[in-house]
Amino acid sequence: MAAPELYQTPPELAGQRLDQVLAVLLPDYSRSRLQAWIREGRVAVDGAVMAASGRLRGGEQISVELPRQTVQAHPTAEAIALHIVHEDAELLVVNKPAGLVVHPGAGNPAGTLMNALLHHDPGLADVPRAGIVHRLDKDTTGLLLVARTLPAHKRLVELLAEREVHREYLALVQGQIIAGGTVDAPIGRHRTDRTRMAVSDGGRDAVTHYRVAQRFTHHTLLRVMLETGRTHQIRVHLASIGHAVVGDATYARLRLPPGASVECREAIGAFRRQALHAAHLELTHPVSGAPLAFDAPLPADMAALLAVLAHEVEAAGA
Repeated sequence: MAAPELYQTPPELAGQRLDQVLAVLLPDYSRSRLQAWIREGRVAVDGAVMAASGRLRGGEQISVELPRQTVQAHPTAEAIALHIVHEDAELLVVNKPAGLVVHPGAGNPAGTLMNALLHHDPGLADVPRAGIVHRLDKDTTGLLLVARTLPAHKRLVELLAEREVHREYLALVQGQIIAGGTVDAPIGRHRTDRTRMAVSDGGRDAVTHYRVAQRFTHHTLLRVMLETGRTHQIRVHLASIGHAVVGDATYARLRLPPGASVECREAIGAFRRQALHAAHLELTHPVSGAPLAFDAPLPADMAALLAVLAHEVEAAGA
């Protein structure tokens, strides 16, 4: 049997129903599935079964026993190259390349980051989701946290829920942005296309901060900071204010700026993934409490695109 996933009720969720708290802690699963697990006795609060409607006071330990078919108890270890930025007995920090899916799932039963991690450290089979505590989209690059032990996993989940993990992204967006700002808009499933997310009054709270890192003739490079970690949050929020991430085929149309140089138009047209990179990560170590900070340089394809855009600015000023 797979080890149960362990969580602690964040203080800000005190007073909420058990099923509401689980929906925040396990965003990958539907509310109906979580309620079914509660009815089946797969969820314990401080070691005792509780009804879905039971109110939590904050600080309780919640254990969730996932069904084998859900947790994928025996994913295959695969010898896939990993760029490891940091490694100690409790924690891994990985720099994920574009094109690598994080978890096995429909359409991607193998060849994922999880498969690679299990090959690197077989002991991760005893940690929920092989220690992966947050996700990056398939074509988003950059830093990702992995817990190597159950205590580290529990603490990292708590730090994320308490918004104590500082994550900073670089995003190249369409159009010029004059100054930084904040998007505070709930995100939920799109009403008609369930594979997409959208700003929705019935969605979950989501807050994204951004500031200008570099301006180009027709684009802007942003530093983006997350308060929350909703699915596709940066991509949805930036598209909602009219500045979609370059190369994002899900939330934007390919836009070749009129008046742009041939070199610029060709570079933008050839960039077929979202120009989004998880560049910086800060947290306290989940066991020692020591402050940690990590940086990942831009991947080569995104750096090359920015070089083309910078050259266009220089040419226009010549």
